[in-house]
Amino acid sequence: MISLTPVQSLLACCLVLVIGRVLTTRIGFLARYSIPDPIVGGLLFAVLAYLLATWGGVSVSLETSIKPTLLLLFFGSIGLTANLKLLAKGGPRLIAFLLALIPFLVLQNAVGLGMAWLLDMHPLMGLLGGTITLVGGHGTGAAYATRFADFNNIQDVMALAMTAATLGLVLGGVVGGPVAEWLMRRHKLAGSLDHAPGDGHEPADLTENAPASSAGSYIVSLTAALVCLVVGGYLAALVEDAPVSLPNFLWCLATGVLIRNGGEKLGLKLDDRATEIIGTISLSLFLGMTMMTLDLSSVARLAGPLALMLAVQTLVCALYAAWVVFRMLKRDYEAAIMSAAFCGFALGATATAIANMQALTRRHGPAPEAFIVVPVTGAFLVDILNVIVLTSLISLPFVGGM
Repeated sequence: MISLTPVQSLLACCLVLVIGRVLTTRIGFLARYSIPDPIVGGLLFAVLAYLLATWGGVSVSLETSIKPTLLLLFFGSIGLTANLKLLAKGGPRLIAFLLALIPFLVLQNAVGLGMAWLLDMHPLMGLLGGTITLVGGHGTGAAYATRFADFNNIQDVMALAMTAATLGLVLGGVVGGPVAEWLMRRHKLAGSLDHAPGDGHEPADLTENAPASSAGSYIVSLTAALVCLVVGGYLAALVEDAPVSLPNFLWCLATGVLIRNGGEKLGLKLDDRATEIIGTISLSLFLGMTMMTLDLSSVARLAGPLALMLAVQTLVCALYAAWVVFRMLKRDYEAAIMSAAFCGFALGATATAIANMQALTRRHGPAPEAFIVVPVTGAFLVDILNVIVLTSLISLPFVGGM
């Protein structure tokens, strides 16, 4: 057993991100489909760790207790860069995004239930292969798995839930970029960075003409992000016993939005570029650690029915994003970026959705509306809608009302 200290684990994650960046820039397939760096590097580490444990008898243990903090720091940064003036502009697209999402929640669970029936599995296992773990992620998966184990005596349900949620992160990161790239090629869409200099289509944000962020700017932005963590945690604790439980990261994001939009009236001006970099680093480290700790041995044990179920869910999600979500969102460049994000949190998590968008916009150019609509939907609205859909389905007699 090789147990890495917190500093060694952080170093390993940084090396994984560097390797992921090198691979995604030098391997044509990865670059062409905008696969996020943490997904590539982290998955490679997980494979090597699995081979080392299987053939060498040596397992590698990482210290990843910082992961929740990194995720909250990321969402706080998202809130701190959320200009509500842009939200007013993106309002119609937000409504359209929600209208596309609601039927998909029902569809994804219907596919899961159908696959469970075909594979002669308990119907609740179909929901675990549906929005419980794919849209809901690890937290929702763990909560429902505990209930199913206690009340329905389903064996290995926790391992199934955690494996499905983790694989969903990988699949959401892998499929989102190719879907968006295909849409842009098919409909001849281009971001600002796709145009040649001097053709009248310069990027909206030319970093070479913008003043460099100072060390002081990063300190101010980091301070504001940490305030989001502290205040968000306090607010989450206040409503912990409320009838509807909201995730902690929602409160961090909401605090960031309040600081970003209310602070300007008090003379507080944050450097958005510095804040975005802090958020991007936090997200990359979070996803890198998540991929690095992927237990491929558990995946191998639960292969077969789970792999088939997730394969079908991935195909359904990609088709839905390309033929429904994209068409409902005006069929433009922003719609293509949001279709990739849809794959991210429909199969994985909001963090995966943002990573998909960052990979695409780094190559093609900014998509400001997408970075408002997707975090608001993925961090808040989708959880409420998912709870409503799941509660309705679980109450049905043929599913296993609880």
